[in-house]
Amino acid sequence: MKKVVIIGPAYPLRGGLAAFNQRLANELKLNQIDPIIYTFKLQYPAFLFPGKSQFDMDQIRNGIDIHSSINSINPANWYKVAQEIVVHDPDLIICHYWIPFLGPSLGSILRLIKKKSNQSKIVALVDNLVPHERRWGDQSFTKYFVAPVDYFLVLSGKVKKEIRNFGINKPIIQLIHPLYDHYGPLVPRQEAINHLGLTSDITNLLFFGFVRKYKGLDLLLRAMADSNLRNYQFRLIIAGEFYEKEEKYRRLIESLELTHQVIIHSKYIPTEEVKFYFSAADLVVLPYRSASQSGIFQIASHYLKPVLITNVGGLPEIVEDGINGFISDPDPTLIAKGIKRFLDYGNQQILYTNIEKAKEKFSWKRFTGDFLRQIGLVRHSPSYKQKI
Repeated sequence: MKKVVIIGPAYPLRGGLAAFNQRLANELKLNQIDPIIYTFKLQYPAFLFPGKSQFDMDQIRNGIDIHSSINSINPANWYKVAQEIVVHDPDLIICHYWIPFLGPSLGSILRLIKKKSNQSKIVALVDNLVPHERRWGDQSFTKYFVAPVDYFLVLSGKVKKEIRNFGINKPIIQLIHPLYDHYGPLVPRQEAINHLGLTSDITNLLFFGFVRKYKGLDLLLRAMADSNLRNYQFRLIIAGEFYEKEEKYRRLIESLELTHQVIIHSKYIPTEEVKFYFSAADLVVLPYRSASQSGIFQIASHYLKPVLITNVGGLPEIVEDGINGFISDPDPTLIAKGIKRFLDYGNQQILYTNIEKAKEKFSWKRFTGDFLRQIGLVRHSPSYKQKI
């Protein structure tokens, strides 16, 4: 049996990256591959983490072999982790990369593995090569990380372009971000509304996930105050933890006279609650100022919910305007026009049907099969071909 080591967030760490890595591990098992995850026992020092907690103890392992071993700021630990991974003699190492702060730790682990074992292919699964919020040392840390990498796996053309612009000529595999389908089934809208303590006689927009400047929540709030939406009955549910000062947004809501139209659930939404927010939503809004790809879109697609996205980064690669969602520019007036297009849409069932038809191309079976074939761990996969 082939063996794959995944390096990156996993149980008990929370968030979309942890969910992705564990879902990928489960799919590898279905392909007769033995996955092991090496995650962090210390991912960020507390003073660098803007949220309330880095952990979600309610997650489940689903039988995955997970080692909470990596200390991101202890070089002696990096040597120890590399030694442990080499002992497993993996055919493939997939290292998740999303922030330059982790370049020294992850880059050192990969370099040490490379010295000890020339047989393991190293793939960097890159969410962002260039971070949304840039800091001193980003470029140097990223250069250090990429040096031992053999292949890159990306989920948008934007990140592929970033890698090439960085002067990297190594092979790049570009695939479509698969669905997040592990949050449970769609529940009846009324059940979800009742669970969240809402009323059912109004259209629900959903902004989901942590709040940071690049996510553009302020743009969405200003759009809601647009005069062209004055005669429409709808509200916004904000569900997620604030990584900025929440009071700033509350003051903006009050100044725009939107208090009666906005409901804030300011907290990290645990896995078992996610289905209720998306089941209650009529439109999921991603008003981002910048983006590479979006796991939120993939949750919305799983629940057959149309999205309104902004024309930034890799987001337009996955949304067909007027077919499975709506595309706007990151400007309050234009976002308001996008909301109006949805509210005026004649037969919204057409949107749901189109989303259902598109789900197969976002399947984990297709994603994993294509990746394993292109990286050479299997000879055939049932899905389409993409160039490296």
